[in-house]
Amino acid sequence: MTPNELIAKAIQRERSHKGLSLSALAAQAGLAKSTLSQLEAGKGNPSIETLWAIAAALEVTFSTLFEISKPELTLIRAHEGDTLESDHAPYHTTLLANCAPGMRRDLYRVDLEPGSARRSTAHPNGTIEHAVLCAGQARVGPQGAEEILSPGDYYRYPADRPHVYEALTDGTHMIVVMETRY
Repeated sequence: MTPNELIAKAIQRERSHKGLSLSALAAQAGLAKSTLSQLEAGKGNPSIETLWAIAAALEVTFSTLFEISKPELTLIRAHEGDTLESDHAPYHTTLLANCAPGMRRDLYRVDLEPGSARRSTAHPNGTIEHAVLCAGQARVGPQGAEEILSPGDYYRYPADRPHVYEALTDGTHMIVVMETRY
């Protein structure tokens, strides 16, 4: 499914859930009805500002407009992903992952050096880790599904089984977000 199709389905779903007409949502978001109609049809190229306005009018998080069921493993390389640009600044954003309901997140900076791999035991059932490599190169992930990450790469994997972090170059740094059900 394309990003425009995801956005179209999310707007329709959330607008219906709120009981809003197309005209009412357009007015609340400060958009032309024709613009909103195009977005609901999966057409157009919405800016970040347009999507933020729609999300605010619907009283949902920005990431709700991109919700899909998540695969167990997700790997996004540094220059991949669905990117949105700003109309007002040299700024773009790529949503890597949103938090599922009933989840708790912890954020870690991880500094690694080559030598021996860090083998982590399984975390509680349902735990997911999100790793973004900032510098260096590392082998990361659940045993048997490790990936070699380069700067900017993102990898989502189940951490409720043994997993590995191993620096392949000096000065390896990454951000790890641990997501656990509560």
